[in-house]
This record gives sequence, structure tokens and C-alpha cells, in this order.
Amino acid sequence: MTEPTLQPDKPAPSSSPREPKPRPRKPGGAGLRTWQSVLLGLVLLGLAGALLLGFCLVLLWPRLPDLNKVTDYRPDLPLRVYTAQGTLIGEFGVQRRAVIPYDQVPKQLKQAVLAAEDSRFFEHGAIDFAGVARAALADFGAGGAVQGASTITMQVARDFYLSPEKTPLRKIVEALLAYKIENTLTKDQILDRYINQVYLGQRAYGFAAAAQVYYGKPLSELSLAQIAVLAGLPQAPSAYNPQNSLKLAVWRQHYVLGRMLALGDITRAQYEQALKAPLNVLAGQGVLHYDVDADYAAEAVREIMVARFGEAAYTDGYKVTTTLVDTDQTAADAAVRAGLLAYDRRNGWRGPEGRVDLPENPQDATKAALAALKTRPDVGGLKAAVVLQVERKGVVVLRRDGQQETISGEGLAFCRPGLYDKATAARRIMAGSIVRLHALPKGGWEILQLPQAQSALVSLQPQTGAIQAWVGGFDFNHEKFDHVDQAFRQPGSSFKPFIYSAAVAEGLAPSTIIDDAPISINPGPGQPLWQPHNYENEFAGPMPASAALAHSDNVAAVRVVLAVGVPYARFHASQFGLPLDQIPPYPTMVLGAGSFTPLQMARAYAVFANGGYLVQPTLISKITDARGNVLYETTKQALGQPETPRIITPGNAYLMTRMLQDVIQEGTGAAAKSLGRTDLAGKTGTTSNFHDAWFDGYNHNRVTVTWVGYNQPRSLGNGEQGASVALPIWIQYMRTALNGDPDIPWAPPPDVVQIPVNPATGFASVGSYAVPNAKEAYFLQQYPPLDPSVVPGVATSASAPAAAVGTSGGQLTSGSGEPVTIGPPPSTRTPTPPQPGPAQNNAPFIVLPGAGK
Repeated sequence: MTEPTLQPDKPAPSSSPREPKPRPRKPGGAGLRTWQSVLLGLVLLGLAGALLLGFCLVLLWPRLPDLNKVTDYRPDLPLRVYTAQGTLIGEFGVQRRAVIPYDQVPKQLKQAVLAAEDSRFFEHGAIDFAGVARAALADFGAGGAVQGASTITMQVARDFYLSPEKTPLRKIVEALLAYKIENTLTKDQILDRYINQVYLGQRAYGFAAAAQVYYGKPLSELSLAQIAVLAGLPQAPSAYNPQNSLKLAVWRQHYVLGRMLALGDITRAQYEQALKAPLNVLAGQGVLHYDVDADYAAEAVREIMVARFGEAAYTDGYKVTTTLVDTDQTAADAAVRAGLLAYDRRNGWRGPEGRVDLPENPQDATKAALAALKTRPDVGGLKAAVVLQVERKGVVVLRRDGQQETISGEGLAFCRPGLYDKATAARRIMAGSIVRLHALPKGGWEILQLPQAQSALVSLQPQTGAIQAWVGGFDFNHEKFDHVDQAFRQPGSSFKPFIYSAAVAEGLAPSTIIDDAPISINPGPGQPLWQPHNYENEFAGPMPASAALAHSDNVAAVRVVLAVGVPYARFHASQFGLPLDQIPPYPTMVLGAGSFTPLQMARAYAVFANGGYLVQPTLISKITDARGNVLYETTKQALGQPETPRIITPGNAYLMTRMLQDVIQEGTGAAAKSLGRTDLAGKTGTTSNFHDAWFDGYNHNRVTVTWVGYNQPRSLGNGEQGASVALPIWIQYMRTALNGDPDIPWAPPPDVVQIPVNPATGFASVGSYAVPNAKEAYFLQQYPPLDPSVVPGVATSASAPAAAVGTSGGQLTSGSGEPVTIGPPPSTRTPTPPQPGPAQNNAPFIVLPGAGK
């Protein structure tokens, strides 16, 4: 049933419905009502927004965090380690950060950051409403979020206090915090916090840290092109990271430069130049690069700091200044690498270090090669590369940076055995082989391989103990084991000087004659006889002690240790800072049967160089906190104080130095004469089966120890001695380290006398025993040379043949075998610390041939 309808006054026609007639309107009436509705809606929306803002202010404002983190800005700062010249060599911490004062930030960086992130920063308040409207229109037109509207102040609020999640509530809190920050800090202070706090990828926080990570330079040295790359990072540090995706980074850089041009920050010419400028981004994906390579020393400092300050060492901004010298450290690193490469060349090509399957398609092959090279960083200056082709004209390789090189001629000299058709599979070079490239002096590359042997070099000042160079291996990032202070290795003949020093304390002089003749020692019941032998199994007969040490005669050294007694010799050696428990209580100790680190050996040799004092090696000279307060500063060690005791007399140190000078002038260290100096002294060391090679040497101002060997001890190869393996490294380093140092002769101290002796016997050339070929020799004042007239068994005529004098079973004998020992035999002597000055009448002592009381 339908509802009844009212009939109009005038009936409608019976045909189609009538179209309604438009009602008359008042001019502008409908449009006015529309705008009124819109205006009303806006008013209501504004009121709602105001109510919401008020609600947020009431509920959230009291809960906002205080601004101490922003106002009293103390970011987590890493531990930084420097050389004595202030060169950064190490940085340790979860966050890589370098706070730079606002007035030191380059103007172009500020302009680039504002152009990229917030060009109206100095014009708007906490929120840029114009920017919000612009972003909203852009998002609406794109149908999604394509443009942000966060101001730099809002980003500071987020970086300091909020999580990166995007929720409405977080955005509201971010805006409120921004207002609070704007009411507390000036615009310059806000921009300062942003520049130092923002995350820029690769654990780098702040632009100063990012400059070091991506370019290895301070901000002040960056070009406009490089600055624009950094300014483009905050929006998406991972996507625009130039080490991972240079193409995207350049795209973003162009945007930043375009904005700077539009804003009038740079000219068209600057813009065009920056687009073409090289970026020189460092390879390594976040690996920090330093001007001075001292990773092993920096790691040693890190361990010391963590032991002292705990985890705070990584966050409290400590700065440690070491004693390392830039030029010395650089020279030491170069010498170790050159020495190991030279040794590796002598031992021949072993083969590629790996292989990768390359697809037939050239583009796919390049991608596969680059993927394989990502895990092969540079090691010790050797760059990883993948062989793409082996052709008649040469070997085509691809480097990690995508550059192809063709290696030919001289560049293939070392690896040529791997190119022969009959080469074994392990040695063969083919497409997909992973090899190492080394830069040739005249340009181009050669194919080498990573050395398997390792080396160490440590150099210190003998008067202060200050360590000036510390290299613990070929490359820290490849091998972190530090051979300077962690590798306990047998020192070989480089240990002999400490035993000779014990004998000097008992009367030995450089001119003392020692018989280099076969000797047999009974080590005990049921044990086979020990018959020490020399390197070439030859015996030279009677010779001066200086010659025996210079030529590293083993038999003569055994006779010396037997003469002074094993207990006393062992104790005397321990006074040089060599732990007693590392010195075996057997005669073999004189041949280096103990185990010591290069740092321990350097400290021990410093005693000879400084005139008899035991100094403490120091690596750290100063520690400051983040505010610059000095927490620790080393004081110069005063020789002769309790911390630097005298352990041998000046005369003992001088006589040992003269003998060690002979090692260089006429012995196993003769190659060091190429340095053209007269003030050098040292000793080679080679262990059994050539497992370890040493050279320990010094002058007045430097003690330097070099070592070469394998991590798991094995032979370096037949004939690879200290003189051929370790000494070249020492020479190369000392050539730089001693540059400019005066060549000062060693002056004899007051407790040393000079007396003519018969060079054949070592006895005084006096009276009827005077000889025409007498030589001036040096002796401790209390132990002048023996008068042959009072020595039993010596011929009564100066013209008679010289008697061979040597040792037997620890007792000194003349050539006829008659004992000439004065005082108790060695086995009954109690080891006591050597005392300076004349020997007391009741003190037990032994007189060696050619010297007497």
C-alpha cells in the first residue's frame, strides 16, 4: 500500500514527468555556503588539533626527557692512540666518532648539510610547516611516502632520544622534543650537535669520523665533491655508502650539489668542477686507514687501557700518546715487509692462494671475480686480484676496485713456474686463480704471493726505554699475533753476549785466548756425551774471545760458560731482564736454548748500549681524558735509580760493545758495514735447523732487534741464517732511523785500562816476553793481563812457540793441561749479583787465560 500524496494545484500532464524548473538563486549564495562549510571544517579541525595538541602537552610534555644529553654534550668517544708526533695510529670503540668544534667545521660542509636536509633551518622553528605541506603534496601525488619533512632539530631529537621506528606517537614526541630543544639551544648549537652526532654508516658517527672512514682525511682537507657525498649520507647511510655502492652515492652527490647551486651556495663553475672531481674513496668497507701503520703497537696500548679502565676505555674518549716516532715506525714497517718479501722470493713460487669458478660470459665472470675479491683485502701492500685470462702477451687480472691489468715481462718473473704447461695443479696459474699484485718501482705490477713466514722488529732508546718502532708481523689485519711481545723464540747465538758478559765480570777480555778445539761433555749418568760443534763443523784452534764471538764460534762459547759455571752464568744473564725460568740450567743455554721475545732481547741489549743499566721499556708517554686532563705522564728514567739499577759495570758494557763491534767489522754481521758507521754493535742469531733468525744491534741512541721465523717453528731453509734473513731488515730500518745521528766513537770508561799484549797468547807483552807485534788491548782495571813470567807452563822465552790456552771441564788450563784456576772451582760458587768496582780479596773469582787479577 502506497502512502497518499498531496495533489498539486495544477494537474500534471498525463505524458512524461515534467522536468523540474530551477529555483531562482541569490547571487553567490551556494558558493558562499560551500566556503563557509570548508571554513567551518577547518575551524573544527583546528580546534580538534588544538585540543589534541593540548592533550599531548598535558600528557607528554611532563614525560619528555631532560636535555642534559644535548646541553651537556658528552657523546661516547672511542679510545684513540697517537704517535709522539700526534699522528693517529689506532681507534677503538663501538662508535667511531670524532667531535669537531663548530667553528672548525668547513663552511661548505654546513652549506651542503643544510642543502640536503633542511635548507630553511635558520628561518623556521622546530617544525617547518611549509616543508610539511610540500612533503604532504608530494606524498599525495605519488600515492605514498616519498618525501620527509623532519627538520634538523627533529633529527637531533630522534638521534639523541628516540628509536628510528615510524609511528604517529613517536612523531608527536619528536615534534615536542624539537620544540623543547629549540627553546633551549641556539640554531648553531643544534647544528653542531647534528654534525657530530648523526650516523653516517660504517660505525661512523658525525662527519669528522666519516671523513676518516671514507677518505682517510680530516674534514678540512676534503674537496667539495667529497663533502657532497658525505652530506648525502644521513638520508640513507647504507644505500648511499660510497664504499658499497659508489653509483648511488654519486647520484645522491649530484642531488646535493644541485641543491647547493640552486641555493646560491656554489657557483656554476664550482658545480661543474665538483661533478667531474675524483672522489678517491678508500677501499675496505669501514677499515680505518692511518698515515702511519702501527696496528700492533696500537693493539698493545688497547690491551693496557682495557686492563686499567675496563669497558670505559672504549667510550670515555681517552687519548693515549705513545713513544713511537713517525719516521722510525714507517721505516720499520717497510723494512719488515721488504725483508719478508725478499725471503719469500728466494724460496720460490708456491701457487695461487685460491681459485674461483668463472662463468663463460665476460660480464658474469667479472661479477663472480669481484664477489670473490670482497673477502680478500689488501695485505701488507699486496693487492688481491683474480686472473681473467692467460694469454701469450701476458696475464689479464681484475683488481678489487674493478680495474683490469695486464701483467707481462718483469711482472711475471717470480710466478713464471706457474705458467709452464707442466706446472702442478697447486702451482698453476689459470683463469680464476687468485693472486697478489705488488707495485713495481718503475710502475706497473708484478705477481707475488703472501709470505708464510713472519717477522718482528722493535727499536728503543737505551737510556730511556722509550720504544720508537714496533712491528709485530707482516700485516696486523692478516695476522694479529704480535711477535714483538708474544712470540717466545729461541735466540740462538744472540744469547752468547750475556754469557760472555758473565765471563768479563770474572776477568775475560776481548784479547783472552780461547781454544776452539773439540770438546766432549758428560751430561750425566746414562746420557750420551754432548759434543758441541761449530756451524761448518770446523775448528779454528786458539783465538781471541772477540774473534770467537764475532764469528759466533759455538765450541768457544761452551768453554766460556763452563769456565764461569752454569749457575753463575744463568743468574748473570737473568739480571738483563731475561726471566730466570726461561733460561735452561744447562751449558746449552749459551747456544740460545732458552726462549725470549724480541722485546725482552731489546731490553737486555740496551744494558750494553747505555753503560750497564737495566731500563724498563715504555710504549705509553701520556694518557688524557676527553676533556684534556692528564691522567698519566711518564717521567724520564734516571739511570742508576731503583727502577733502573746498574747490573754490570761501565767497563763490562764497554768491553762487550767492543766485541760486538767486531761482529760487524769482521764477523757474521759484516753486511751492516754498508751503513758506513763505526758506532754499530750487534750479534746474529740462528737456531738449530734454521728455525729462527735474529739480529740484535745498537749504537748510542738505538737498540733494534729483528726476528724472522714461522708461527709453527720449522726450518727457514738451509743457509737461511740471522745474517741473511734478519740482518737485512735491521740494516734497512737503521739506515732511516740513524739518518742525521752523529757517528760517535765509544769512549772507554774509567774502569777500563789499555795495555799491550801478545796477540798469540793474550798475555801482557812485557819484559823479556815483549813481542814486536804487540797490540793494545782493553781490560777491566781490576783484571789486567797476566804476566807470563808467573804463569806455570808458559815458555820462558818470548821467541818460543805460544802455548794454546783453553778450558777443560770448567777449569782453565794452559796448553799443557795444567790448571790455572784461582779461587774455588765454578761448581762451588754461589751466584751473587755482579758488583761494580774492584773485586774484594775474599770474593771468589776465576781468572781466564790471558787475564789476571
